[in-house]
Amino acid sequence: MPSPLKIRDLTLRDGQQSQFATRMNQAQVERVLPLYREAKFWGMEVWGGAVPDSVMRYLDENPWTRLESIKTGIGGVSRLTALSRGRNLFGYTPYPDSVIGGFCRNAVHSGVDVMRIFDALNDVDNMKASIRFVKEAGGQADCAICYTVDPRFSMGERINAFLKGRRLPGKLFTIKYFVGKARELAALGADMISIKDMAGLIEPGITATLIKALKEEVGIPIDLHTHCTPGFGVASTLMAMESGVDIVDTVILAFSGGPAAPAWEIVELLARRLERPTGVDAAAVGKIDTQLRAMRRELEKFDQYKDNHPPILDLSKHELPPEDLALFDGAVEAARAGRVDRVLELCQKIEKRFNYPDPDDIVRTAQIPGGMYTNMLSQLQDAKLEAHIPEVLALVPEVRLDCGVPPLVTPTSQIVGVQAVNCVIDKHLGKPMYSNVSKNFFELVKGAYGNTPWPVDPAFRKRITGSPVETPYDTSKYVKQPNPALAQFGGIPLATNEKEELLLELFPSVAEKFLKGQRKREWEAANPPAPPPPEAPPEPEKPSRYAAAFWEEELALAIEA
Repeated sequence: MPSPLKIRDLTLRDGQQSQFATRMNQAQVERVLPLYREAKFWGMEVWGGAVPDSVMRYLDENPWTRLESIKTGIGGVSRLTALSRGRNLFGYTPYPDSVIGGFCRNAVHSGVDVMRIFDALNDVDNMKASIRFVKEAGGQADCAICYTVDPRFSMGERINAFLKGRRLPGKLFTIKYFVGKARELAALGADMISIKDMAGLIEPGITATLIKALKEEVGIPIDLHTHCTPGFGVASTLMAMESGVDIVDTVILAFSGGPAAPAWEIVELLARRLERPTGVDAAAVGKIDTQLRAMRRELEKFDQYKDNHPPILDLSKHELPPEDLALFDGAVEAARAGRVDRVLELCQKIEKRFNYPDPDDIVRTAQIPGGMYTNMLSQLQDAKLEAHIPEVLALVPEVRLDCGVPPLVTPTSQIVGVQAVNCVIDKHLGKPMYSNVSKNFFELVKGAYGNTPWPVDPAFRKRITGSPVETPYDTSKYVKQPNPALAQFGGIPLATNEKEELLLELFPSVAEKFLKGQRKREWEAANPPAPPPPEAPPEPEKPSRYAAAFWEEELALAIEA
């Protein structure tokens, strides 16, 4: 008998980050918390990623307050999950254990039940400390493996590399590679494994093969996290469900599609046909969707897909027309028969029925995340070279190979993309390739971010860094961020507790500005300006001598009368 399917709702973190630049404010989040409590999702991803930075930078709100308020609002009905980048936590810097431990402990104590831990290089060593500290604090470690694909090289490029004595990788990112990583993480104490497909590149057939292999060889729950950008999202989620995945990540319909994950409503209709109950209250989800549609109007200036609002579908009230239900029936039948091409065809029709944006051909063919493409295009536009975007896309595999074939996930996707643009700009300025190297590319090639999936050529490393020897980051040299006393606010420290100190460590410039604002508000509340002294009552005006003479004359006339 099929097992129940657990749902992790991403709406309040990845959903709003993918669609609306992480601009949901505290009041908007709190509007839906009572309804989420009714909905009873297995889990809710609500924190981490871009949330802590964005709520301080753009909303002047405290990220710890955001997490703690959600914990109170949900009251333990759903597991709260968050996302962190292993030893890097949120940025590029590899942190010492003191910072990682403090962050994990405070995150769990403030409300995180499950920490999804990943590393942009899939370097398991970079994840060990977070796994240990999360579990010591009483949380669960959801260890994510970044899904990626091999760089594409034409036969001509391979022959040319061979003639130059340069070694190109064969198949790196195989089923065996991902299963091996999962087994390593399980041995370290992972409570579950997530396949983190940030670009939506995992195809339905590969999804089925990978999930089955993981279920056979790794004895802990498996989660699939994917996006809809290249048009594989719904089809791959269906194949994962048919293949026995334990958990799938979804967002509520109003925030779904495009760069976001598939909608819960679509997944629920598929799960019912697969006889895999989710346990989610459809009526509560319908109410949340109503609120989210109002918020989407409020967030309109951040909405990239204003013309792609999905139609309303409350599964506690509405039934799709027969021709649409036939798409779901056909997709499930094709999934059970292993007809992957048919699954993709029907699921893309389902996506079209729900007004999802068309599949992004650039993301699908170039096999890069949508955000990476947008960043590269913006960089080229600044240099007035936007017409050369095809040249940059063609160069990405070579740049990626030079720096060790990292998975294209934040932040490595940005590092590779920025460097590919720099190389094209170099060319058009008549300079040799790699004349302009970003600091982050330098550190990646040096070895400061960890072990890359493919070894960096020592000669290339020497060309970029000055040394052929891999040099890991030395956390013993880490210098803690300053926490000055603020004389203008009575000498109080900028950060007044461990949580605020962690904000300074993880987001130095953003947190400094935010915390100064906090201290200013507290100082002004405790030290209101003294009220102005009361004004003396005005002295009565003395009548002028002309006025006095007038009244004397009037009085005399009155007496005579």
